[in-house]
Amino acid sequence: MARVVVDVMLKPEILDPQGQAVQRALPRLGFDGISDVRQGKRFELEVEGPVDEAALARIRELAETFLANTVIEDFDVRVEETAEEVAP
Repeated sequence: MARVVVDVMLKPEILDPQGQAVQRALPRLGFDGISDVRQGKRFELEVEGPVDEAALARIRELAETFLANTVIEDFDVRVEETAEEVAP
């Protein structure tokens, strides 16, 4: 079984009030040197069977039509190794 990760972020030109609130709080909490914070969403999909180009195309379609609002958000789809794949 493979894991496909879909990261959804606001487009750079879209105001991110949640990210700004976090960024303003960081110095008060002792975390200096952070100039910008953007908040997004991460979806982890466990996929049965091989993750080939057809499966990735289907997941991109899912992301574009359901997981992200493409008017204000960008998304990235990638395959991530699972612990089972990494184990010797």
